[in-house]
Amino acid sequence: MTRRITWTLLVLTSVLLLLAVVPLAVSLTARERVAFRDSQRAATRVIAAAAEEHLSDRKPATTMRQELDAAARAGDCAAVYDAFARLVASTPCTAAQGEEASELVKLVLAGHEPEPPENEGRLLTAEPAGEVRQPSGAVVLARSAASLDARVATIWGWSAGIGAAGLAASVLLSSRLARWVSRPLSTLDAAARRLGEGALDERAEVGGGPPEVRRLAATFNTMAARTEALVHGHRAVIADVSHQLRTPLAALRLRLDVLAAGAEGDTAEELAAAQEEIARLSRLVDGLLAVARAEQATPRPTAVRVDEVVAERVAAWSPVGEERGVRLTASDGAVLTAALGAGHLEQILDNLIANAVEAVPEGGRVTLDLLALGGSARVRVRDDGPGMSAEAKAVAFRRFGNPEARGTGLGLAIVHRLVTANGGTAGLEDTPGGGLTVVLDLPLWQDR
Repeated sequence: MTRRITWTLLVLTSVLLLLAVVPLAVSLTARERVAFRDSQRAATRVIAAAAEEHLSDRKPATTMRQELDAAARAGDCAAVYDAFARLVASTPCTAAQGEEASELVKLVLAGHEPEPPENEGRLLTAEPAGEVRQPSGAVVLARSAASLDARVATIWGWSAGIGAAGLAASVLLSSRLARWVSRPLSTLDAAARRLGEGALDERAEVGGGPPEVRRLAATFNTMAARTEALVHGHRAVIADVSHQLRTPLAALRLRLDVLAAGAEGDTAEELAAAQEEIARLSRLVDGLLAVARAEQATPRPTAVRVDEVVAERVAAWSPVGEERGVRLTASDGAVLTAALGAGHLEQILDNLIANAVEAVPEGGRVTLDLLALGGSARVRVRDDGPGMSAEAKAVAFRRFGNPEARGTGLGLAIVHRLVTANGGTAGLEDTPGGGLTVVLDLPLWQDR
């Protein structure tokens, strides 16, 4: 953002400087050229007036010679021609003579006012001696354009210096302005990112930047404080519910165990059924608490080696699968690192493997695949069990949404919540040949 603001102001200032400095320099240059030509023509007319007295009034050429000498001392070259374009007198230098001078003299004697040409760094002017329509002669004066070029170079040099100074001031001011605006916004962006990653105590600085940015930072801090209080309140409620539900369930289960120890016949069967219901209720409470914790999860991403976690969970669940006659395998896949919350991938895989082992009949197989797909790590948990109907797959990720679930119906809801909270996606597909495949796309870890 700092760079964009700086470049925008720099381009705007450059355009304004070009629109202001260049036309001014062009105008001053044109004015200098006009002044130079007017001065040269004035000097030529002075010599022409003295030449007229000699050519038409037949006065001595003394005054004319004096003016020619003065022109020579000033560094000019001058030549006087009569009415027949013949050279009458000139300064020692011959720059006012030649073909171009002859052409100018003919035009002046014909009553025209020619545009002064430039020859070898000298500007030529020609003026009639006497009446313009019937001149008695003509005067040609050649003056070096070096002084004019020096003044023009000075004008453009000052213009370039002013433009460069303005541009440097613009760079300094625009960079300071950009930092003043963008630095608090960058800080606020970093604070928002850390808050989204789970740092609920994160707050933004309110002291710097424009008033609007300071108000935005203060509003962000208020929002963050309320979010922190809300999340902590939910977690406290969950902890209280966990304590209040688990304790009486454990006590009730213990009482049923004591009663079942001395019961016989129908009473023993009824107590056994009650124990199963208590166990199911305990699993349901644990599942609800797990879903609630997953829904309140605000993970802070860490680098997780997906291939290592997959191999570890397969090894941990293999004994359970062997007891049920189910074979667990992990295919050789790529070495991938995902950005996930600590312990979330283990919890995800535990729920998926538990569901698959529960669903697959004896002699079945559960396979975990891992491959890289674009910017994500894809994990597939495939089984060859009974699979799911299209209706069941449509609602499988909702709490108690799957009517075909054998357990609490909360495992896939926990998986979906944890995957999406980490920026991934979860989907269900049919396994070729029969069964269900859970497809997880997890974000890859980027070096930060």
